[in-house]
Amino acid sequence: MNKTPRSSARVPFWLRWLVPVLLVVTWLAIAGIGGPTFGRLSEVSSNDQASFLPAGAEATEAQDWQAKFRDSNEIPAVIVIESGSAFTPAQLGEAAALKGKLEALGAGSTVIGPIPSEDAKAVQFVVPIDSAGEVKEVVKELREEVQASAPEGMQTFVTGPAGLTADLVSAFAGIDGILLLVALGAVFLILLIVYRSLLLPIAVLFTSVFALCAAILLVFGMAKLGWIQLNGQSQGILSILVIGAATDYALLYVARFREALSHTTDRTAAALTAWKKSWEPIIASGATVIIALLCLLFSDLNSNKALGPVAAAGILCSLFAALTLLPALMALLGRAAFWPFRPKLLPETEREPELVTGLEGQKGLWRATGSLVSRRPRTVWIASVLLLLVASAGVLQLKANGVPQTDVILTASNAVDGQDALARHFDAGTGSPAVIVADEAQAQAVLDKTRATDGVGDAYLLADGGVPIIAGSPAAPGPPAAPGAPTAPGVPAAPAVRDGKVLINATLNFAADSTEAENVVVALRQELKKVDGGALVGGVTATALDTNTTAQRDLVTIIPVVLAVILVILMLLLRSVLAPVLLVASVVLSYGAAMGVSAFVFNNLFGFPGADATVPLFGFVFLVALGVDYNIFLMSRVREESIKHGTRPGILRGLGVTGGVITSAGVVLAATFAALGVIPIMFLVQLAFIVAFGVLLDTVLVRSLLVPALAYDIGPRIWWPSKLGRPETDAAARALPAAPEPEPEPAEAGTR
Repeated sequence: MNKTPRSSARVPFWLRWLVPVLLVVTWLAIAGIGGPTFGRLSEVSSNDQASFLPAGAEATEAQDWQAKFRDSNEIPAVIVIESGSAFTPAQLGEAAALKGKLEALGAGSTVIGPIPSEDAKAVQFVVPIDSAGEVKEVVKELREEVQASAPEGMQTFVTGPAGLTADLVSAFAGIDGILLLVALGAVFLILLIVYRSLLLPIAVLFTSVFALCAAILLVFGMAKLGWIQLNGQSQGILSILVIGAATDYALLYVARFREALSHTTDRTAAALTAWKKSWEPIIASGATVIIALLCLLFSDLNSNKALGPVAAAGILCSLFAALTLLPALMALLGRAAFWPFRPKLLPETEREPELVTGLEGQKGLWRATGSLVSRRPRTVWIASVLLLLVASAGVLQLKANGVPQTDVILTASNAVDGQDALARHFDAGTGSPAVIVADEAQAQAVLDKTRATDGVGDAYLLADGGVPIIAGSPAAPGPPAAPGAPTAPGVPAAPAVRDGKVLINATLNFAADSTEAENVVVALRQELKKVDGGALVGGVTATALDTNTTAQRDLVTIIPVVLAVILVILMLLLRSVLAPVLLVASVVLSYGAAMGVSAFVFNNLFGFPGADATVPLFGFVFLVALGVDYNIFLMSRVREESIKHGTRPGILRGLGVTGGVITSAGVVLAATFAALGVIPIMFLVQLAFIVAFGVLLDTVLVRSLLVPALAYDIGPRIWWPSKLGRPETDAAARALPAAPEPEPEPAEAGTR
């Protein structure tokens, strides 16, 4: 009787134990440093307006000029005290006494107010707040002070840009904890159901969490060095994207590992075999998403530019974790990872079945799907295309022209309620004027033209300190200063001049975040250019207008670049031209259908007033890049099987062996993106639905039916112009029997 060779003779100790342990320890160290850094992201994160502005827009240029007219980066908080009846003189006195307390809390320049409304039922203060400080904390203190000091029985609000910023920051507060817990909980539950194992879901979750720790460390470092600009929006998407992508890549590796365990008793050999079989599609998938995300750098919107490298860094860390940490864990655990349903070693004759139709060895849902595809391929893919085209028609109902800032926050907001109170008692644009930068020599002409423009309620030049200039003064004509504005009686005020430019504030008759206000800004820009060709119109309304315009231009600019990049990667992976073109077309069609259904849901079920202008672009980048992932997983396996068995049997074989893992990956990714819905920000809720629904649509319909049926109908020509696409090569592949793998030597106890 021959003595069984020791497993160490077949697999060196350093490869069997040392390398896996070192990899796990290295990742533990990364997680140990990156985990605590998660709580420090707020140090390098900003949710102020500058982090979202279009870089080259007129409003941004106007803001840069506006900064030269003030000593600090201040944003106004507008305080409104509202009464059910007219203020009495005593109540006005109480309100006036509040001014000194507000100046102490605001830590900015002089407070303007109290300004009574025409109906005498409300007063307002404008409190400049230093945007470099803790705006959220200052606004909280203002709200507490105003509520405590206001006349009894009155409602108080702190709104304006500072109030809305504070409430937006509060809405993003759940990103660090709630979002992550919901996403991880959903993934763990799905993995438990899919694998009916306890250890494997934990190993996959460890891979995802450690990848996120590495991504946080990388992003924190880049933000600290000033290479990227981080905000709450990109921070939330980073967490979801890393967890979803790392889990998807892990599932692909696990599927190959389980398959390898059915061919060998050596856990290290199985881990290496799985790595060799899965690294190419995982790298191709990750590269596709990374390059697609980096295409956002072509955007003129700072928020888009920020998301590109942040999300790309997350995908890069997901790749490394899936190709290093997970294989190390599987090499150490072996079959125990699947306990209590450990994969069994198959007889040699069953490991690589000889294919005739491609359905051999399959059963259940995926055998039925393959049978349908093989019997009526043309009917299946035509019906799928028609269904997607019908769903795509809903895109015409998508209102992605931006939404008022007051509609962005989906929970109760004191700032939003304050905007409503302002609209009830003051000029609708109070607190958020249009800001005009003009040449000093043309100041009077620009001021006159501004006042004459329809939709402008008031306009005035500003002196140093942002103080409105008294009307009728020899040096500075203008309307009366707002009540409470600090001016010196009898002393003519001169406008502030910086590098030959003056600043004019124009209060609009419409709410600053309304479509009507944007139309006034468009009219102002057209009219003022006739007087002063270098005049700039900025402010809150102009920023929203330029952001929407830039986002729509980005859509036209970035989409072709992303498609071209994905097409090239697919051609390199599949060694084909026709297959990549058809795959990209199928994913674009799937994107259109997802956006069409989303438009119907947003308008008729959720009752949203519209969608952020960046939603279509973000939806495209995520859906197309991630949708191609599943086609990469499918078609890379189909090509592998086609080389051995022929194209049509290879298609059915590839569909059957990848069906379960790709569907699981799609459900996991949809669940993780759906978790974004717990953050009460309209943009994130909309993106969560679009990506979750689109991924499921792509997984269930496009990858399971449309692509296999279309490829089956075309046959070997799908690989044109490669050698595999020639009929004689395909016939030879079908005639060649599958070469059996060598019988593995019995493994030593403890290596299973």
